[in-house]
Amino acid sequence: MKYLEDIGSYFLMLRKVFSSPTKASVLKELIFKEINDLIINSLGIVAFISFFVGGVIAIQTALNVNNPLIPKSLIGFATRQSIILEFAPTFMSIIMAGKVGSFITSSIGSMRVTEQIDALEVMGINSLNYLVLPKIVALMLYPLLITIAMFLGILGGWMASVYGGFSSAEQFIQGLQDDFDPFHLTYAFIKTFLFAFILATVPSWQGYYMKGGALEVGRASTNSFVWTSVLIILTNYIITQLLLS
Repeated sequence: MKYLEDIGSYFLMLRKVFSSPTKASVLKELIFKEINDLIINSLGIVAFISFFVGGVIAIQTALNVNNPLIPKSLIGFATRQSIILEFAPTFMSIIMAGKVGSFITSSIGSMRVTEQIDALEVMGINSLNYLVLPKIVALMLYPLLITIAMFLGILGGWMASVYGGFSSAEQFIQGLQDDFDPFHLTYAFIKTFLFAFILATVPSWQGYYMKGGALEVGRASTNSFVWTSVLIILTNYIITQLLLS
């Protein structure tokens, strides 16, 4: 029964987020602040993880493909498919659920604990629109992060493969080009937009409706990560069934 109440409160929150909009000039400043906090401040961790995971994928593929009858171009092909289809959009989003999601939940939860949200309501401001909508708009730029993750992942794979002596640059690039389906990029970015919406709204919901004191902020952040990750994985499964099967 509690789960039904939670689902209901989540969708009621979404309805309130898009009603009684905040003044445009105020909203613009909030959006730019959220872009800085959620997107720009995540560039470093995204770049670091993507580059080295791409390298690991290439090395693992090369070490498991030691049959002389299998072309070395398979390393580039496997790296491209792994990065574009799953690692960059899905697993990077789960990592962001820990970084971005926890930040959103703790910031809104702290405002709830210190009664700043109550103060916004007293002033006649739609606190959900004021706090959550800028995060949704900012995270619509999240596909740019995933584009960078794809590029750096493949670059990391290329460098690990070439400088590790597993294949030549030409063989790796040939693998990148073999049987390339442009729809795979469309599929990846459709998933990414959905994951961005989940990353913005689920942690906000956890933070906004948390109860208790400062201790509960940490518990809400943990719940936020769990629920966001679960929803990302379920959404990934459904989208894959609908678009690729």
